[in-house]
Amino acid sequence: MENYFLNLEAIHPSCLVKILQGNKLPKNGEIWEFTNEIKPLDLYCYLYAKYGPPNGMQNFLRSDDSDNLIHWEWTLAGEYGLTSIQGQNFRSEVHLIGDFKGKGITLESFISQIKSDIGNHGKKISELRKELEKWTQFVNPYQRIESAVNLHFNKLDELKLNPQEDKVPQATSHEEWATYQERWSTVSEKYSYAVGLAFGLRSMLPVLAESFVNLLLFILCRADIKSNERLFKNTIRQPIDVRIQSLHVSCIGFDSAVDYSSEECKKFHTLMNERNDLLHGNVEINKLSIGDVFFNKRVPLFIQYEDFWDKSIGVSMRSVKFEAIHEDKKIVDDFIKYILSKLDANIKKQVELIMEKGQLGFNHKTGRIGLLFPEHMVDFRAVFKKV
Repeated sequence: MENYFLNLEAIHPSCLVKILQGNKLPKNGEIWEFTNEIKPLDLYCYLYAKYGPPNGMQNFLRSDDSDNLIHWEWTLAGEYGLTSIQGQNFRSEVHLIGDFKGKGITLESFISQIKSDIGNHGKKISELRKELEKWTQFVNPYQRIESAVNLHFNKLDELKLNPQEDKVPQATSHEEWATYQERWSTVSEKYSYAVGLAFGLRSMLPVLAESFVNLLLFILCRADIKSNERLFKNTIRQPIDVRIQSLHVSCIGFDSAVDYSSEECKKFHTLMNERNDLLHGNVEINKLSIGDVFFNKRVPLFIQYEDFWDKSIGVSMRSVKFEAIHEDKKIVDDFIKYILSKLDANIKKQVELIMEKGQLGFNHKTGRIGLLFPEHMVDFRAVFKKV
């Protein structure tokens, strides 16, 4: 029917319960799914403008937060039965309950009719949209880097490296030479992967600590600084040591100043300098040294002999300070714990909660930061058995 969905009427929830309990509707029905043919925001505002607040039963079963299977539902009555329209996490659904079979009613006609009618309610829709809070979802950079760091460490630990046991000694017999290349290739591939992981970790660990400092500035920065774009940009663009030492000045919630001469901060500062050398490719001979050798004109004179392992895999492992990578992680963890210890207890709890979330929300109008959705996402579908 050309205008069937434009002539539906909202019914009171109590009447809906009586209808469903009275078993007065035919058992057959249909479920349609669609995504952005009508954008969920537009559909919600249109239904609200035309029919008032959501009246479907699912709306009264939802919890008062964003962690729901069904976020809103309107149930409307028409000539052939009930039409329920639901907003879920990944799609909109239309549930038809009644005698709709053979009536020529389709999802395409539903979408077409709704689109044609939206303009008739433009004023109410505009008024409603002005009352809505707009939040911008964004990725938590600290959590993103921490997840990558943890993944790298997990992969590294899975390799179960043991240089003493894994070392492939120089072949000294025909039998050893027969399998030497295969054994060396296997071990070399394993340790090359480990060196790559360690290089990535040495690059990321100081960034993890810096992203924590930047997150603190974004969350706790004083309103008079954050509201002034030039002041705020100047604050977050300061050298990292200046940002850290002025946290108690730039931010709210600090019970005391950060002591940059503390052991936690000194070790972090050293780690940051090493990371800068690593990423910028700085040529620091003392830091890059892997050993000395003498020459008599063109004749090399070794201080001591090293085997093939020492001159290849061993060099790579030393170049990324592989043996200290877990200690570097502890340095970052201790630094973050130290900074958090300077916060008011209630502020600290809020910051730690935000640190754990992969996605956050920001309200540009109020400047508020929010946890908009749970880390998990849920979905479901009704499955009908064919008769």
